[in-house]
Amino acid sequence: MSALDLGTPRILAEVQGGVGWITFNHPERRNAMSLDMWQGLGIAAEAFERDPAVRAVVMKGAGGKAFVSGADISEFEQHRADAAQKQTYDGIAARGHAGLASLTKPLIAMIEGYCVGGGLAIALAADVRFAAASSRFAIPAARLGLGYDYRGVAALARLVGPSTAKDILFSARFLEADEALRVGLVNFVVDDGAPLGERVAAYAAQIVANAPLTVHAAKQALQAFEHYSDAAEGADAVAALVLRCFDSEDYLEGRRAFLAKRQPQFQGR
Repeated sequence: MSALDLGTPRILAEVQGGVGWITFNHPERRNAMSLDMWQGLGIAAEAFERDPAVRAVVMKGAGGKAFVSGADISEFEQHRADAAQKQTYDGIAARGHAGLASLTKPLIAMIEGYCVGGGLAIALAADVRFAAASSRFAIPAARLGLGYDYRGVAALARLVGPSTAKDILFSARFLEADEALRVGLVNFVVDDGAPLGERVAAYAAQIVANAPLTVHAAKQALQAFEHYSDAAEGADAVAALVLRCFDSEDYLEGRRAFLAKRQPQFQGR
C-alpha cells in the first residue's frame, strides 16, 4: 500500500492491489468539496492515470454519512460570490473533473449517505456506481438559485434519460437508493449493514484481474459513444444562462438562506 501527498488532508489517495483509492475526507461538512479538495482530486486522478500499477480507481467518502454533499457553500461568499469569481472557482474545479474524465482506467464510485449536487456530478464521472441502501441523491441547484452547467446536465441525461433528468433538476427532490437503481443512476445497491467496502473492493479486484488492454479499449469505445453530443450547439447558450444565475439576486438569496437555515424567497431576478 502506498499513499500520495496531495497537499491537503481532505483528499486521501493510496494504491492497494492494483486499485487506486480516492477518499473525500471532509466528514465534518459531509465531505463537501472545498477548493483544496478540487485541487487534490485532480492531482490524485492524474497520478493514478500515470501509474501503470493502477488498473482501476475507486472513489469514496469518509465517515459513512456522505459520499460528497456538494460544494462547500461556506466558501462561496469568499470564492464564488458572483459570475467572475465563479469562473475562477470553476477553473480550479475543472482540473478535478478533467482528471476524472481523462482516466482511461475504470472508475468506480462507492456511495454511502448523501450524494448531492457537485457530489452527484463527481459520481456521474464514474463508470460504475455502488450505493448503500440508505444513500440519497439530489441536485438542489433550483433551491439555491445557481446554474448547473451543460456537461453536468448532459451527463445526467445520458445516464437516466431526459425525462428523469428533468424531474431531478426541476424538482430538486431527493431520490432514495432504490429509485436511483430503478432509473439507472446507480448500478448496484448494497443492503445497509452489508460490507459495501468489501463488495466494491472485490469488484475492483475482478477488473484488475481482467485484460487491461481489453478493458481500456472498451472504456474508450463507450466514452466515444457517450460523449458525441458534448459539442452541441446549445452549449454556449447554456453557459451564458448559467453565468446569469451566478450574477442574480436569487443566487445571493439562496446562499444567505442556506447559511441562515431558512427557506429562500426567490424573485426570478
